[in-house]
Amino acid sequence: MHNYTFHCDPGHGWLAVPLSEIRKLGIADKISRFSYMSGGMAYLEEDCDAPLFIKAAGLTREDITETHTNGPAACRNFDDFDPARVP
Repeated sequence: MHNYTFHCDPGHGWLAVPLSEIRKLGIADKISRFSYMSGGMAYLEEDCDAPLFIKAAGLTREDITETHTNGPAACRNFDDFDPARVP
């Protein structure tokens, strides 16, 4: 069983997911530009994209670990999600 990390800052949150899993599930074209990508990972925004992945992958709360930062999350500086760049 895979464990996923949900990154939170004071304004928002993102679920870190390998791009390969998004490709396997066939949902890359459903991910919004409000998510990010870097280094083989997607950071799926909490309102629409993360729930889409969670449902498609059949995850439960036990599969997700939360981390919090008081400043801006690092993923805010990553590239916007682009389905054309999912391997």
